[in-house]
Amino acid sequence: MFAVLRSRWGQLILGIVCMVMIANLQYGWTLFVLPIDQAHGWGRAAIQVAFTIFVISETWLLPLEGYVIDRIGPRFTVGFGGLLIGASWGLNGYANSLTLLYVAAAVGGIGAGFIYGATVGNAIKWFPDRRGLAAGLTAAGFGAGSAVTVVPISNMIASSGYQATFLFFGLAQGVIVMLVALLLVPPPGQEHTHTEALSGGGMNAVLPSRLHALTRDYAPGEVSREPVFWVMYLMFVLVGAGGLIATAQLSVIATDFGVAKTPVTLFWITMPALTFALSIDRILNGLTRPFFGWVSDQIGRENTMFIAFLLEGIGIFALIAFAQNPIAFVILTGMVFFAWGEIYSLFPATCGDTFGRRFAATNYGLLYTAKGTAALLVPLGSVLRDATGNWLAVLYLAAGVNLLAAFLAMFVLKPMRRRFIRRSMEQHAADRIAALEGGGQAVPAQ
Repeated sequence: MFAVLRSRWGQLILGIVCMVMIANLQYGWTLFVLPIDQAHGWGRAAIQVAFTIFVISETWLLPLEGYVIDRIGPRFTVGFGGLLIGASWGLNGYANSLTLLYVAAAVGGIGAGFIYGATVGNAIKWFPDRRGLAAGLTAAGFGAGSAVTVVPISNMIASSGYQATFLFFGLAQGVIVMLVALLLVPPPGQEHTHTEALSGGGMNAVLPSRLHALTRDYAPGEVSREPVFWVMYLMFVLVGAGGLIATAQLSVIATDFGVAKTPVTLFWITMPALTFALSIDRILNGLTRPFFGWVSDQIGRENTMFIAFLLEGIGIFALIAFAQNPIAFVILTGMVFFAWGEIYSLFPATCGDTFGRRFAATNYGLLYTAKGTAALLVPLGSVLRDATGNWLAVLYLAAGVNLLAAFLAMFVLKPMRRRFIRRSMEQHAADRIAALEGGGQAVPAQ
């Protein structure tokens, strides 16, 4: 049994379990906003600042957390993260001021960052040949993990209050993560450079599909100086902002469109439109990650980004036109989340392809801070909505930036990454030849 869990597929499954346990910290938050406001009268905008603090602390500290993860491994970092997420929701249950609510959000963000960085980094390191699929399956736990708890959390909030719900689910999620963390291990020899074939799959948009090439690992300081990194960062911010606004404000948007409590029947199931949308969105937001990750392993990262980002832009435009229809609201929000969640498989896989796997957790941590930057736009969505009197301007803007990101993926990132990979190959080959000619040991292949 333990041998199976120590295999790369076993480690992938354990990582997914951990991601499921932190999903509610982000995707379950929208269920608590209105009950908190009703209990304390702090205002929706002020309460949503906690969501922004959570996302910022989860993302902007990830480079530092990734540095720790790359050096001591996933076991202790994930276990510590489990302790913090349990404490975070416990504090939420007792919060009698916005200050304490914000502190709890920061604690939860730090804990979630350790867990997210360690599990995604471990997946990239264990699966250099299937990065898109492995990162997608791991991220799917975060995207879809809250799907099965949407109804139980809603029911418990209604029956026992939001405070008791925070305490119960916080304790359960934290304990499970700490137990699973005891079984996590890094791949053998991950602290050394590796031989890595960059072919087919994710790199076939960059190199001929049958070409096997050697490149090298890039340290975080080098990565931050590469223009190709900042293009990926900008794209992450553009696409991430629209999805985060939808995640944080979905219940408010549904209420303002007048469809939140309207019964909807789909697949022989009847639920209020908002509850139905939340359940379907969580499932599709999870399925999209391994799906588009696998697609990107087949047709290339940038090609897949172009398709997904274009689909998201079209979906948001359709939502603008038909959101007041409860059935259309449920279906179209599902489409939007399906076309958004894949950024959490495509970007870590692309980062690993481009900069190597030795510093995978740290380098993706740098890129993942783009999510924190995007989170700064979440409160601005509420401000823009209040200024215009509806959500149309926010949704038009979200659709537009997705179309821009699709253009950047195909016509900017793709040629830039091709040039970068070829330069990396040439430099690595020159270093090896120089070492051999100098009579020293050859530079280790990666």
